Amino acid sequence: MTTFQGAWALVRGEFYGDRLKLLRSLLFAIIFMGYMAVLTAVIGEDTISGEGGGMLVDFMLLMMLPMLGMTFSKRTMKYIHEDSYTRMLGYMRCLPVSNEMILCRRKLHAAYSFFQNGILYFGLIYAVSGSVRSEVQLLEFAVFALTAIGLGLIISGMYIFIELTVSGKVYFFLLLLNFVLALGISLLIHLSDGNLFLYLIEFSKDWGLRSPLMWGSLVAGTASVQLFSQLTLRRLKSRNLV
Repeated sequence: MTTFQGAWALVRGEFYGDRLKLLRSLLFAIIFMGYMAVLTAVIGEDTISGEGGGMLVDFMLLMMLPMLGMTFSKRTMKYIHEDSYTRMLGYMRCLPVSNEMILCRRKLHAAYSFFQNGILYFGLIYAVSGSVRSEVQLLEFAVFALTAIGLGLIISGMYIFIELTVSGKVYFFLLLLNFVLALGISLLIHLSDGNLFLYLIEFSKDWGLRSPLMWGSLVAGTASVQLFSQLTLRRLKSRNLV
């Protein structure tokens, strides 16, 4: 059995073994992504119309990018006080499952989450915001969404690394640090009289599917995931779960 086949068997077992768990995960994703999409759309409309909100919409976008690759489950919600990711690794090590399969399984989860959450988040932004629809066509907004997903992939590789290599409390601290960094980057862009949200919209509108930023972010995101995958495998070999 190859690494991919083993990882796919694990994912398929999780999805089909507990349909109620899958339904809860989907419902939570719909509620959370729906709320964040509506909030982003409302602030984005103010930004497009020039009424302010530029820094806030940038922060919302930067904060949401890595979260698009997260699977919303009971394990995700309890990673702090139960250290659920470490417990999951301990369980996996009791099975005939290699570190490569564990990592591949997590990457498959991320791919599924980016697909599902990306459609929910960006699809609802486009559906809710009349200003966005009047500014860009659907195909151009899809380019914007893919560019943002590529940027999310760049960060997602690091998220997978810390998820599988540190304790729940350290993971929580690093997540907070990422939010602070997102706020700092948004502030710097604002102080420079720039706006990431509008820039990505305009760039996608001007270039369409030929957008070098979209293709570049997707390639860089894929490379980041692969780079952090190698670092994760090295760390997993020496990580003590006790």
